[in-house]
Amino acid sequence: MLSVETRTIIKSTVPVLEQHGEAITTVFYKNLFEAHPELLNIFNHANQKQGRQQAALANTVYAAAVHIDNLEAILPAVVQIANKHVSLGVKPEHYPIVGDFLLKAIKEVLGNAATDDIMNAWEEAYGVIANAFIGVEKDMYANMETQENGWSVFKEFTIVRKEPESENITSFYLKPVDGKNVPSYKPGQYISVRMAIAGEEYLFNRQYSLSQAAREDEFRISVKRDADNDPNGRVSVYLHDDMKVGDRFEVSAPAGEFVLDTTKNTPVAFVSGGVGITPMMSMFETVATSTPERPTAFLHATRNESMHAFDKDIQKHVASMENASYKTLYSDQPEGYITRATLEEYVDITGDVYVCGPVPFMEAMIKELHTLGMKEEQIHFEFFGPAVALQTV
Repeated sequence: MLSVETRTIIKSTVPVLEQHGEAITTVFYKNLFEAHPELLNIFNHANQKQGRQQAALANTVYAAAVHIDNLEAILPAVVQIANKHVSLGVKPEHYPIVGDFLLKAIKEVLGNAATDDIMNAWEEAYGVIANAFIGVEKDMYANMETQENGWSVFKEFTIVRKEPESENITSFYLKPVDGKNVPSYKPGQYISVRMAIAGEEYLFNRQYSLSQAAREDEFRISVKRDADNDPNGRVSVYLHDDMKVGDRFEVSAPAGEFVLDTTKNTPVAFVSGGVGITPMMSMFETVATSTPERPTAFLHATRNESMHAFDKDIQKHVASMENASYKTLYSDQPEGYITRATLEEYVDITGDVYVCGPVPFMEAMIKELHTLGMKEEQIHFEFFGPAVALQTV
């Protein structure tokens, strides 16, 4: 429990964090990796180079300061970030290292403005916040290990099938090398893959949505070949161009909070853009096979027909369902975007909507859904990369 004095000091730093937060986290990561290059095996290199991890950490520190009187208010964000941590193998022993370098970064950026009182208050606050993460993640690791066929951290898998879904998306079907089945997972969850790439000093890891309803013997991920966004495409290009059936890499247990509520039979809509369709496939297939009577709509936006993944699969499921609709819009064509009118035509605003895609796409969709009268608790969304905040919703 933080003292009133500590909380008062932390709240006084909110304006400073708002102004200098990303500068602090940029210095933090630079110094951390210079001293502990082995931690590059945990962090996503692309997110570092593109500044997304720095922005995400700055947002988290700022939110903690704003809500220091009631840290329970940020518990949903803690759980979301903790899911990413356990998927990457973050452990309790990493937290003291992070804390040490974060405090040093605050001091380095703020200089004399970082008084002893401020530094002591943030040291105390970091300990409380770190313990919250450690506790949540301990429970998650335990649940992973005790689940049937479960494990924690990483396990070796092999590629058993590799199938193109569109011009730029390929599905990889994965099975454990030890011959065991895989744990069941919630529709919408993701896994991390970790692999060595020839010529690279450190391991690479990426998180990919599981793109089919749970099977007892395999995972499926569907990966966009992202060659235009170096270094973000390093793993995706390697998977597409170099990995073959029979090749192996490490896989984490399923994680994530962006999941379909399978207890409901009320109307549901899936709204996706580009490769954001991948978690939607797991959710939609689950509805189609377990509650085919549920009123369902599927809206998808992509560039053109050649980029359109899973079209035939979706059509097949829609044909077998009692009350389902499906529409795709291609941005290369006139009027090729999901508009408010499209949402109004297809989405039952009394139900739930799941949204996934690039951040600008999600911002636009969520804004329009709110305009149509949907409440915050009816709209569920996921984004790629670190836990960045949507700016306009």
